This record gives sequence, structure tokens and C-alpha cells, in this order.
Amino acid sequence: MKRILTVQDISCVGRCSLTVALPIISAAGVETAILPTAVLSTHTQFPKFTFCDLTEEIEKISLAFEEQSLDFDAIYTGYLGSFEQLKLVGELFDRNKAAGGQIIIDPVMADNGKLYKGFTPEFARSMAKLCAKADLIVPNLTEASFMLDVQYNPDYDEQYIRDMLVKLCSLGCRRAALTGVTFDKSKLGVYSYDSESGEYFYYCNDYLPVAYHGTGDIFASAVVGAISCGHSVNSALKVAVDFTLECIRLTMADENKRFYGVNFESALPYYIQRLSIKD
Repeated sequence: MKRILTVQDISCVGRCSLTVALPIISAAGVETAILPTAVLSTHTQFPKFTFCDLTEEIEKISLAFEEQSLDFDAIYTGYLGSFEQLKLVGELFDRNKAAGGQIIIDPVMADNGKLYKGFTPEFARSMAKLCAKADLIVPNLTEASFMLDVQYNPDYDEQYIRDMLVKLCSLGCRRAALTGVTFDKSKLGVYSYDSESGEYFYYCNDYLPVAYHGTGDIFASAVVGAISCGHSVNSALKVAVDFTLECIRLTMADENKRFYGVNFESALPYYIQRLSIKD
């Protein structure tokens, strides 16, 4: 059985970050280890929350893994909250990735043309340097724009997306996948580029006119789980698009839905079924 390490914060309540990564990747039949970078009582969309920074623990945990010969077939990162965490996670990649293992980065820091609170253009450039170590990165268009230091352009065409993907791979990663791409307002999906093969890939499904917190974390976790259980990257991206859509559909249909996330738990049987079909 493969062993995956996911490095990101954990919100005790909130259906995001590690509280979705752990169950989703585990549902793929993969041993999922975690390294929390911070602990929050709830995610930041709640009006009040506690926050405990675990930056000082990252290197200690990484060294403990190394001392006990615990390495990982893939390392997947989500939200990283500081320059120091970027530095420490880069060192962790070098120390704890198994030979032939993969690095998958979701550079969580921005959306809708704006950086999240507390982040700066300098942070985005440092994130770009971390992404150079990755086999696959899965930014949205805003994150990609900040990492490349180009103007965010929501009025794009297909050639613009292709050019952005090539520029992202020029940072050093092997493959880039832009999330939230649409060329038709009724569809939404992901567009990727493999710098080694020169292959582009686009897949979309229905666009639903709602927005829920944590769907990006769910998408990235579903990609990691699918790749880790034998799907190609293209197949994993398709699975993740369809699974995320199913999570949203089930949430929309739930009259008792909670405001802070989607009903991904109810969609896990669908995810497991989709994983059994490899393209």
C-alpha cells in the first residue's frame, strides 16, 4: 500500500484542508499521513476562530520521519501560511520523499483576482519557487497570475490558458493544471499541460451557480487519491472534477446543509466507484 503525506493546516470544524484530505485520500485505499502546519477551531469564514501556529513543529516532525526511515510515495501540500513554512516544506520534500515519489502542490493563496488576507506578491513569488519542485501543481487562475507576476485576466480564451500553462511549467514543475477554467458559462473544468510530452488536456462538467468553501481542497485531495491508486494524471483530473460536482449537487439538495462546506462525506461512495474506472 502506498503512503502519502499531506502537509497543510487543520480546521477542527469546517470541511476543508486536512479534514477533507485525510478521509478522501484514505477512501482511495491509500495510507494517509498528515503534518498539520496550524490548528484552527474553525476555518476563517467563521466570525470567530482560534489559531495555533505549528511552524516550529514542521522540521522536528520531518526529522523524526527521516530518523525512522519513514518516507512517502507522494507529498501533497495545501495552504501554507508563511515564508518560513515554504522554506521548511521545501526542505521536507528533499528529506522525506521516497525515491521515485511525487510532489503535488495546491498553492492555496488567492481567488477571484485577489490574494487572501495576509499574503503578498512577494509570497506568491516564493510559492512559485516551491512549485518548481513539484511533479504537478493545481492553481486557480488567480494564483497562477500572481506566481507568474502577470495581470489577472478573467476574460480569457483557450490560447491564453495554454500560454499560462506553459509559463507555469517554466517555473520548473513537470505538469500544471489550472482549475476553474470555463469557455462556456454552462461548463466548468480543468486544463492541464505536461511539459515532458507537450500534451494539453481539458475536461469539464456542469457549472452550478453556487459557491462553497473548501471545494478546492476537495478537488486537489481527490486528484491525489486517484493518482496514488493508479490513475493517470488526466484520469485523476476527470475523477476530481466529477467528484467535486457531485459534492456540490448533494449539498444543494440538502435542505439542512451547513453554510461552511459541502457534503463530501455523502459523495465518498461515488468517488470510490469512480476510482474503479481507469481511463
